[in-house]
Amino acid sequence: MVNNFPVSSARLQRSLRATFLGLAANVTLVVAKFLAGILGHSQALIADAVESLADIFSSIIVWRGLVVAETPPDDDHPYGHGKAEPIAAASVSVMLLLAAGWIAFTALHQLNEPRVAPSAYTLVILIVIIAVKEILFRFVLKESETVESSAVETDAWHHRSDAITSSAAFLGISISLIGGKGYEAADNWAAVAAAAVIGFNGWRLLLPAVNELMDRSPDRELIEKIRAAARTIPGVDGVEKCFVRKMGYQFFVDMHVEVNPLMTVERSHHIGHEVKDKVRAQIPSVRDVLIHIEPLKPAAKSGS
Repeated sequence: MVNNFPVSSARLQRSLRATFLGLAANVTLVVAKFLAGILGHSQALIADAVESLADIFSSIIVWRGLVVAETPPDDDHPYGHGKAEPIAAASVSVMLLLAAGWIAFTALHQLNEPRVAPSAYTLVILIVIIAVKEILFRFVLKESETVESSAVETDAWHHRSDAITSSAAFLGISISLIGGKGYEAADNWAAVAAAAVIGFNGWRLLLPAVNELMDRSPDRELIEKIRAAARTIPGVDGVEKCFVRKMGYQFFVDMHVEVNPLMTVERSHHIGHEVKDKVRAQIPSVRDVLIHIEPLKPAAKSGS
C-alpha cells in the first residue's frame, strides 16, 4: 500500500512562475545579444548570448524537474519523485561548466585573429541586460528560498552568471573602445574572465546537487530538532539512531526509539505513532518518519 502524500500545488506554481519568467526573459535577451554581438563585432557579447542560450535549456530542464518532483508516490516510487529536482540542478550545473569551457576556448582561439573594435551601442544594450538579469536573479533566488528548491536556486544563479558575463563584456568593450587600436583583444579577455566565473558557479552548484542525490545527511541542527521532538513524547526513554535524507524539498526520517522493555507491543506501537505525528507537526518539511522500537538496555537506563 502506497501512502498518498499531498502534492504541494502552491509550491509548484511558485516555482514554475519563477522558471517561466526567466525563460521568457532569456528568449528575448538571446536574440538581442546575438544580433548586437554579430552586428557590433563583439566576441564577449556573442559569448554572453551563448550563456543565455544555455539558460533557456536549463530553465526547461528545471521546469520538467519541478513537475516530475511533485508527482505523487506510486508503486514504483514509494518515496516519491523528489530526486528529479537535484537531477535537474546537476544537469543545469553541468551545462554551466560546458558553456564556460566553450566560451573560454572560442575567445582564446580568436585572440590572434584580426579584430574589429566593438561598436559603442553594444554598451547600452549590455546595461539594460545587466539590470534585467540582476532583477531576475534576486526574484528567483527569493522564490527558491521560499519553496526550498535546489533546482530553482540553480536557475537563479544562472541569471547572476549571465549578469556577470554581461558585466565582463561591458568592461571588455569599454577598454577596447577607450584604448583604441591594439586593444581589441580586451573583448576576448573579458569573455575568458566571464567563463571563469561561470565555471566556478557551475562547480559550486553541482556539489550540493550531487550530495543530495547521494543522500547526504542534512545539517545537525535539523537532526537534533527531530530528536528533541521525539524525546518529548511520554514513554520515550531515548533516541538511539536518527537518519535523515532529503527528497526534493522534504525529508524522510528513519528513527530508532528506545522504550521500556517490559512495555506491551500495543503501547510501544502507540508511542511510535505519537513520535511520528509530533515530528511531522513540529517540522512540516518532514514528509514521513519510519519508527523502529528498541528495548532500553538496563545499563543505559540505570545511568540516566
